[in-house]
Amino acid sequence: MSSVIASARFSVLDRSRTREGHTGAEALRDTVLLAREAEALGYHRFWVSEHHGVPGVAGSAPTVLAAAVAGATDRIRVGTGGVMLPNHRPLVVAEQFGVLESLFPGRVDMGLGRSVGFTDGVRRALGRGKDDADDFAEQLEELLGWFLGTSPTGVRARPSDGLTVPPFVLAMGEGADIAARAGLPMVIGDLRDRERMRRGIDRYRARFRPSPWAPEPYVVVSGTIAVAGTPEAARRLLIPEAWSMAYSRTHGTFPPLPPAEEARARAMTAKERGFYESGLTGHLAGTEEQVAQELETVLKETGAQEVLVTTSTYDRVALLDSYRRLAGIVQAERSDG
Repeated sequence: MSSVIASARFSVLDRSRTREGHTGAEALRDTVLLAREAEALGYHRFWVSEHHGVPGVAGSAPTVLAAAVAGATDRIRVGTGGVMLPNHRPLVVAEQFGVLESLFPGRVDMGLGRSVGFTDGVRRALGRGKDDADDFAEQLEELLGWFLGTSPTGVRARPSDGLTVPPFVLAMGEGADIAARAGLPMVIGDLRDRERMRRGIDRYRARFRPSPWAPEPYVVVSGTIAVAGTPEAARRLLIPEAWSMAYSRTHGTFPPLPPAEEARARAMTAKERGFYESGLTGHLAGTEEQVAQELETVLKETGAQEVLVTTSTYDRVALLDSYRRLAGIVQAERSDG
């Protein structure tokens, strides 16, 4: 029996990945359907992401999609992983989350990131530059101020003013320091680079300052987890994303997910093959027993209170089966306890 698995929360981030032969509209509807399944399986929260101008991702407006997810579910917490704050005015972000919290009280999370557009063209279209990410700490402070009613403008955000929407910082590199200084929960990935993840978590805990939002450090580790009846079936779940990532690293654009068997059969250059093989390694993938052992190791090493599962694949039936099997691992550990 693993007390660390039994006591941890498990949540889902779905990136609304488009698939070859399927539309963006289908990807968004698939996200809403997955949220309903995640709620039925007992997952703690369900988050959606923000991407702009990416052929492989339909989720470009996370607060809009979060509203659809919340409207289709009853209990599960709903949020963003994340809204990329440098792309927006903090007042507008506060207003959007204020509306969400007003419509779905007590269920909304505000996950925030510091990334700007994926390419120069997207950044130009957004009116942003790479250095806009450097202002994230100030943008974060302004955003939280809209909920606390402390804006020096004298303006009050409606209906956000006075509401409590739990904020989270998506921390890659410097983000851990920002989360610690602001006294906010931190989401850190990915599971493939455990040493870097541990360093980020240690920095965060060492520098954490209690705040009205969080009295003590709260760590969410995120990454791909694939569970199937055999190790080979679990590895098959990883193939579409690994191929798409390899393609993006060599062509500069992130494509829709191909079926696993087609991806595996495609010709690749040596460079592409290297990225592809790298993309298949380091994830938590295997049978229930194998994944349970890996999960226990990760949770003991990191001391994380929560796991945010970010798996994407072409086969939605196999994806749902993986989430069912993972929920079964957690439920079995809790019932043993």
